[in-house]
Amino acid sequence: MAPATNTPLKHAVTPERSLTQRMDALQKANEIRTRRAQLKRDLKGGRVSIHALLLDPPEYVETAKVFDMLLAVPKYGRVKVNKILAQCRISPSKTIGGLSERQRSELVSLLRR
Repeated sequence: MAPATNTPLKHAVTPERSLTQRMDALQKANEIRTRRAQLKRDLKGGRVSIHALLLDPPEYVETAKVFDMLLAVPKYGRVKVNKILAQCRISPSKTIGGLSERQRSELVSLLRR
């Protein structure tokens, strides 16, 4: 058996970002949050269909949680959303962009009932 060495593990260090990179990232994040908030208001008001959103999501929604978007739909609370996600075998932490085609189509067909 080889003797154990006491060398510390080397951790990968992410490169520092410049001020302009940080400001660009912050601006992009703020824009995405604003657009998602408007989308949730549109879902709640019935101006946007959840079916269309799930089948063809815009880029700014792909990293949003499916659970959060379903909660914005009228008549869908936490219990109903959790039940639907469990029935479709979708984790509550799953993002819209991370849905497989099976999950996406199963979810849409279940919501259309």
